[in-house]
Amino acid sequence: MDKLKAKAFELRKEVVNLIYQNKGGHMGGDLSVMDILVTLYYKEMNIAGCNMNDKNRDRFILSKGHSVESLYVVLADLGFFPKEDLTTFSKYQSNYIGHPNNKINGIEMNSGSLGHGLSVACGMALAGKKDGLDYRVYTVMGDGELAEGSVWEGAMFAGHYKLDNLCAVIDRNGLQISGTTEDVMSQTNLRERFESFGWHVIDVNGNNIEELVKGFQLAKEIKHKPTIIIANTIKGYGVSFMENQLSWHHRVPTSEEYNSAVKELDERGRQ
Repeated sequence: MDKLKAKAFELRKEVVNLIYQNKGGHMGGDLSVMDILVTLYYKEMNIAGCNMNDKNRDRFILSKGHSVESLYVVLADLGFFPKEDLTTFSKYQSNYIGHPNNKINGIEMNSGSLGHGLSVACGMALAGKKDGLDYRVYTVMGDGELAEGSVWEGAMFAGHYKLDNLCAVIDRNGLQISGTTEDVMSQTNLRERFESFGWHVIDVNGNNIEELVKGFQLAKEIKHKPTIIIANTIKGYGVSFMENQLSWHHRVPTSEEYNSAVKELDERGRQ
């Protein structure tokens, strides 16, 4: 657990550097979602850069595609593509654009038009069952994304078809581009809503890797129901002056802010 925690802070530094150097990115959501991605890629999923043609590999969709910087640094660290490729991030004609691009090894689908990830994950999960394969499908959604109607069509579909090979995660940081989720579109009764569609619901601290590991392991034990993990996170987690600050939804740090953020992340990663 300590190694995974240290890895999450190490990769947060990579995210801060990527956004600072390339002058664009969604810092707050990148930092809130990192523990989820690290737990999935370094602990839970059967996936690697060399097995993307394996029909029985696990599938992952970052439905909240604007947090792609975190996904890119995870994939680069695991060798899905060379780290130096990220020097082209957000540059003209680069494949490393501001949302997931399936021209890149490790990216299952283009995402970023919010609300689509869960429905596509449902299709992947149903296909696995029909093909007699035992892979699992994971998708991470933002809480602001839950205002999209397609999310609830997917939720109804997954419950009806008892997709127990599907695990969805909500990065529940409570903030979106235009305000708090509760001001924009209230999401206070998520457990009751997903349970009404036939899902098993797990609540965890989404910035606590030990709780995330337990949640994902429990999800694997649930039969005849899809699982939703409500991961309660802090937007901008790891950098004190970014935490719970709406302004960091999409912002590039100044050089002073960059140096302060890297220093704090380095210190917290060694605690």
